[in-house]
Amino acid sequence: MSAAPLFSATGLVKHFRLKGGLLGRSTGVVRAVDNVSFDLAEGETLGIVGESGCGKSTTARLIVDLITPDSGTIRLGGKTLGVDITTRELRRQIQMVFQDSYASLNPRLTMEDAIAFGPKVNGMNAGEAVRLAHGLLERVGLEPRRFAGRYPHELSGGQRQRVNIARALAFLPKIVVLDESVSALDKSVEAQVLNLLADLKAELGLTYVFISHDLNVVRHMSDRVMVMYLGQVAEVGPVDAIYSAPAHPYTAALLSAMPSMDPDKRTKEAPLTGDPPNPINPPSGCRFHTRCKHADAVCSAKEPGLYALAAARHQASCHLHIPGSGHPGKQVTT
Repeated sequence: MSAAPLFSATGLVKHFRLKGGLLGRSTGVVRAVDNVSFDLAEGETLGIVGESGCGKSTTARLIVDLITPDSGTIRLGGKTLGVDITTRELRRQIQMVFQDSYASLNPRLTMEDAIAFGPKVNGMNAGEAVRLAHGLLERVGLEPRRFAGRYPHELSGGQRQRVNIARALAFLPKIVVLDESVSALDKSVEAQVLNLLADLKAELGLTYVFISHDLNVVRHMSDRVMVMYLGQVAEVGPVDAIYSAPAHPYTAALLSAMPSMDPDKRTKEAPLTGDPPNPINPPSGCRFHTRCKHADAVCSAKEPGLYALAAARHQASCHLHIPGSGHPGKQVTT
């Protein structure tokens, strides 16, 4: 991996305004992503985890500029989006695979046409685009003679997702964002797609952003993990550090909910109580303090921000780990 990040996001903010009433006036703001920063090294996989509604998918869409951030900066290869690089250029280098394999495909296009469509729109002649589509189908394990002329409804969910992966690779991107791309598949097919992704990463030198609710899959696929809570980053660090010694209480609670076959590691009490607060009116200070057993007065009074821990590239947004924060407790241990 190179020392300089391939991709970096700094201070990303995305709020969605709610409208209501007869005149459609604004009735509030959903703080979907609130000051999120992270980077990607070339060739690594960054896993993003968190409860539903924490901002994972919104962050994914900001990465590929499907939605425009209210503020913040996106840089790819040292170039800033909107200054040195256009959205069109960005999307040639960053592609996305969505959760719903069927909705991602045009029901009126064959698999050959679906993969060739993007390259043809960007100037590739039809014959070359078709040859590229056949080569990509072969690469993702689908025989072109059998699958090139089929339509989406004629394929299984796993086969459709392979086509979506092939379509994402049509521009030879540097980064592929996978937003719950295997969550709708049964376990046997999921394993096949995960193995395919690992093989493609090694073969093509890809960099992944891997979003999933399945913590075991994230552990298997990722080099680093970013934990999000209510639109913010709670913790980010190497996968082994996160899973063996989580620094943030929310991360520890999230991991304790993982099912285990070991009878000595049974969950005897709920790791968390209550639902996440309303993103329209999030709590002051640390957003997790309303559900945290370590919460103190400083947690509601002041937002902690990400603090660098001893381990390399390991950061947590928790007053427990910030020297002089005023929190009386000791560091969280598992």
